[in-house]
Amino acid sequence: MQELAAVKLEVKKSRFYAHLYAIDSPDDLAGILALHRERYRKAAHHCTALRFGAPSGTVELSRNDGEVGTPGRALLAVLDKHALDRHALVVSRIFGGIKLGPGGVTRAFRDAGEGAVSSGE
Repeated sequence: MQELAAVKLEVKKSRFYAHLYAIDSPDDLAGILALHRERYRKAAHHCTALRFGAPSGTVELSRNDGEVGTPGRALLAVLDKHALDRHALVVSRIFGGIKLGPGGVTRAFRDAGEGAVSSGE
């Protein structure tokens, strides 16, 4: 695994830390999540998306990690939109005290993911 980009986005006092990784296998995701849980200890949620093309077909995974809305699916859509294969996108959120609602949370995660992809290209 190799980190390609990292960005920070702040929305209504919540901080979103997005990281884009090039991966060698879908199994790399466990190590990436362990790293994020250590790096962002105050984060309640670490939403993820992964796309990995293989001869047997493309593996696509997303995880909301208990967050409201569908941030994992939004991150997967970012990877798909940019045709990123063999990549993982992880966004950790540190809650700032203001609820964003399901739509606002999903948009914030998507925007943070787009920022990481844009700076990694």
